[in-house]
Amino acid sequence: MISNYLKIAWRNLLKNKVFSAINIVGLAIGLACFTLIALYVIDEISYDRHFERASDVYRVNSDIRFAGTEMKLAVSSDPMGPTLKKDFPEVETFTRIYASSGSKLIKKGSEFITEERLFHADSTFFQVFPLPLVAGNANTALTEPNTVVISETGARKYFGTTEVMGKTIEADKTNYKITAVMKDVPRNTHFNVDLIFSMKNVDYQWNNFLSHNFQTYIKLRPGTDPKSFDKHFETITEKYIIPQAHQFMQINSMDEFRKAGNELKYSLMRLTDIHLYSTRFPELATNGDIQYVYIFSAVALFILLLACVNFMNLSTARSSNRSKEVGIRKVLGTSRKALIWQFLTESVLMVGIALAIAIVITVLILPLFNDIA
Repeated sequence: MISNYLKIAWRNLLKNKVFSAINIVGLAIGLACFTLIALYVIDEISYDRHFERASDVYRVNSDIRFAGTEMKLAVSSDPMGPTLKKDFPEVETFTRIYASSGSKLIKKGSEFITEERLFHADSTFFQVFPLPLVAGNANTALTEPNTVVISETGARKYFGTTEVMGKTIEADKTNYKITAVMKDVPRNTHFNVDLIFSMKNVDYQWNNFLSHNFQTYIKLRPGTDPKSFDKHFETITEKYIIPQAHQFMQINSMDEFRKAGNELKYSLMRLTDIHLYSTRFPELATNGDIQYVYIFSAVALFILLLACVNFMNLSTARSSNRSKEVGIRKVLGTSRKALIWQFLTESVLMVGIALAIAIVITVLILPLFNDIA
């Protein structure tokens, strides 16, 4: 019975080629637009969710207002991470990223390449961001100075192969030993990196609570409430930051600091929120915007609704031309149920063809769409 319905439906499509083409192509274009926008939205909300226990990882943000200048920073001081780990049992581990150096000159043969996809990180980096390694030990890869972890793409770029364990790479006239090779960082991650250098090679005035240059991430133990944890930053401020600030600015308490019109506040931002919700500086890569996600989602639904309404309107307009066919079928004894199934089969066939065309359009346009998006 179904095969008979399909045969009749196919004949009707061929009999009304122009109408069928207009209806199918219109629906296909609508479905293709909806699919492309949906892929964009899904990609935007997928950032950093591939990390194990991503919901337990948070970045420490800083809000500073001093002498009339207000800063919303994605960085904090170098001792912030170690202090949080030491003083509060809710913190399972921490890691810091130092990207203030920007780029390095990497020697490749006799030429030097300016490499920007790099930063320095603590030895605990892979405990917070468990990126898969193809060689090396994640727990020891960055424990020593003059060591570096390289991605597969980076290894091919500088050595032509991924078999680079134990080799050295020269960066800014310093030789670094490759202690691990990691798989390429997924594109939907809030940082892009091919070279991770040991934090022990950072030339810095350490243990300075007043200088903010490190992206600091903490992994909280399961069940910890991040909003409640934010209250601990007041303790950090009073116990460590104010005494250090007193040496330079004669500040005795946080209340005194605030009465002068200043502010120093720290807060946690969930790892999976960074890409869409952070408008802070400096970020490790260009972020998206949740407003665009909302706007494009609404546009995608509107296009889909418009395509469906257009499809139904054209089908309804054509139904009056088939009244004679329906009358003859009833005279010949066709049941109401059979007629319903016949028209449903025709609609499903047209939608199926439109969907197939939409998939082809999506596949062909997707590379260009990705470049634009």
